[in-house]
Amino acid sequence: MLKIENLHATVDGKQILNGLTLEIPSGEVHAIMGPNGSGKSTLSYVLAGREGYEVTEGSVSLNGVDLLAMEPEERAVAGMFLAFQAPVELPGVGNANFLRTALNAIRRARGEAEIDAMQFLKLARARMKELHMPEEMLKRPVNVGFSGGEKKRNEMLQLALLAPRFAVLDETDSGLDIDALKLVSDTVNSLRGPDFSALVITHYQRLLNHIVPDRVHVLSAGRIIKSGGPELAQELEAAGYAGVQAAA
Repeated sequence: MLKIENLHATVDGKQILNGLTLEIPSGEVHAIMGPNGSGKSTLSYVLAGREGYEVTEGSVSLNGVDLLAMEPEERAVAGMFLAFQAPVELPGVGNANFLRTALNAIRRARGEAEIDAMQFLKLARARMKELHMPEEMLKRPVNVGFSGGEKKRNEMLQLALLAPRFAVLDETDSGLDIDALKLVSDTVNSLRGPDFSALVITHYQRLLNHIVPDRVHVLSAGRIIKSGGPELAQELEAAGYAGVQAAA
């Protein structure tokens, strides 16, 4: 599914990623943990194609296709999805219109017929009921005036509607209460299957109690320094990163 080889990247001329190599097969969910400043969010932005993040060396492919050669919208069509640590507000852009436009863009790219407003509302209402979201949120501008938890719920609605092939969750658990954390986890788990993979970026092991990863990786100074099974997250929670960093 996703293959990263010797990835180097800079932000504002500062080197952040330093030879990161990672492979996530189809059907697997991997987690990345690491101290502040290790490059976790930079990796997510590089994968999504955010402006200002320059790849200086290495390669990234999604299903065998060069991801770095694509524009951000092309990456979305190819199946890439990014859930932001801090979802942005879009004043003046209606939530319903935004979601239907995005969904229809994906459907066109897959050779599927677009859905009209009534079909979309039926689908969106069903997903919102599952996510315990009031329908009134569809009428509001994207994320404007939303609480932190509402913004994360809105991103999970996007994830459920767009059904991407690969999802990157950049500290989606940040600031969530127990109920919202479970909702995020349930949404990701509902998509798990042979045609879906995900990279979960988190500081805390608690999210991984709900989204149990196939592999856990430790990122430090812009590269993976250790990988292991789900138990590695528990070890990091108990002992921190110092021992792993010293060994590396």
